[in-house]
Amino acid sequence: MLNNFPQFHPSRLALALGATLLFSGCAIGPDFVRPDTALPENYGTEVNLPVAAEAEINPEWWKLFGDATLDQLVEQTLANNQDLLAAVARMEAAEAAAREAGAEYFPNVDLQGSSVRNRTSGTTASGKQMGVLTSTNRRVALDVSYELDLWGRIRRSNEAARAEALAGRFAHDSVRLSLIAQVVSAYLNLRVQDVEVLATTRNLQSQTKTRDIVLGRRDAGAASDLELAQAKAAQAATSAQLSESLRQRALTENLLALLVGQPGFRLEALADNAVPLPPLPPVGLPSDLIAARPDLRQAEETLVAANARIGVARAAYFPSIGLTGFLGSESARLSGLFESPAEIWSYGATLVMPIFNAGRTGARVDQASARQRETLANYQKTVQNAFREVRDALISLQLHDRAENELLAQLTAAGEALKLANARYDVGYSSFLDVLDSQRTYNSAQLQYLAVRRNRLNAAVDLFKALGGGWREASGEENPQAGVAPTEDDATASGS
Repeated sequence: MLNNFPQFHPSRLALALGATLLFSGCAIGPDFVRPDTALPENYGTEVNLPVAAEAEINPEWWKLFGDATLDQLVEQTLANNQDLLAAVARMEAAEAAAREAGAEYFPNVDLQGSSVRNRTSGTTASGKQMGVLTSTNRRVALDVSYELDLWGRIRRSNEAARAEALAGRFAHDSVRLSLIAQVVSAYLNLRVQDVEVLATTRNLQSQTKTRDIVLGRRDAGAASDLELAQAKAAQAATSAQLSESLRQRALTENLLALLVGQPGFRLEALADNAVPLPPLPPVGLPSDLIAARPDLRQAEETLVAANARIGVARAAYFPSIGLTGFLGSESARLSGLFESPAEIWSYGATLVMPIFNAGRTGARVDQASARQRETLANYQKTVQNAFREVRDALISLQLHDRAENELLAQLTAAGEALKLANARYDVGYSSFLDVLDSQRTYNSAQLQYLAVRRNRLNAAVDLFKALGGGWREASGEENPQAGVAPTEDDATASGS
């Protein structure tokens, strides 16, 4: 009787699996369309980024500062920082999950093998004596199963997994960008603090010499004890200011050590007043450059995944069709396991049709749709926030530049006033109080000037971060990379 059945050929199962692809022409659920974002055409500041047709992102934007030490610190950070290494691991996990989802496109093939020996009882339930029976069964077979993706559940699931993997990659890029910005900001802050320490040290030296001069004049009867006490108080205040500047520098250095992943890291202080100048955006930089921001692209891919999850949920309304089959051998003797009479095979199809589940499928579709709307709102907010951050950075660059010019004029005038106060005190035309007041004004002007330079540098870093990277300088165009902060001039020397 068995010979009347058609002979099984493995190619028939393969043909059946391939034929099902013809029925898989559509996928349930909405296709992704990038949302429109209603943003102004420019940033509404005097330092607008003009719209251009094309722009090329410079991923190594920190090199626009032209500082070799900074370049080395960034390289060390990218190699050693623990936050970045953790982000790499999360990215790799998301990519592995995408590969796992992609495996559903293919049949699942398992090799099964068994060897079973059975013994039946020699006594039946009624007590009748029967002979003891023993048997041995050995089996080897290939088991194949495959789900027909008629409704696109697998395709939507893979679409979501691929988008989540890309989102993981952009999340890593966001961590990388933020980390580099922290390193650059901390380094530039450290360099400004170096100049603050130099300026305060020189002011302290000047005030120490002033105290010694007043002490000599007091001993000669040309100055009072009050003037000497005032000179000592000014010197002590500047000494305390120097201690605070050194403390702040040490804390910034410790932060850099953490970021570069090297505990105990130390960076030699500057020996001059050179403070970097912030690079300025060139003409022709497009206002839509924020599209390169990794967090914005991460938000978009997250929206793609949420959109695809709606299709996965809707596919549960429709029947699930699967193909199964196996081909192998079964024999009582191991030597006869691979002989022709031992051949066994089977193939078939299964269908599971949802009938009633008390609204569970509909609830899952509603959940997926609600999550998609939430993700869409988050995407729109990310775009709007990116626009705000670029605009904030541009405004800060513009106004800090203006303030720096004004403070430079203040510093120059304070230096002239200190010269005049010392000259008038030396010839007895003004009191020592005028000298002390001029010294305090000059010292304050120095610190304010350096503070606004720090703010300009931080605004430049914020702009790079807000744009998702830097820009490439035009060939032959030079960008000023460093300047000298006028923290000391001839007024300091004349005040001694």
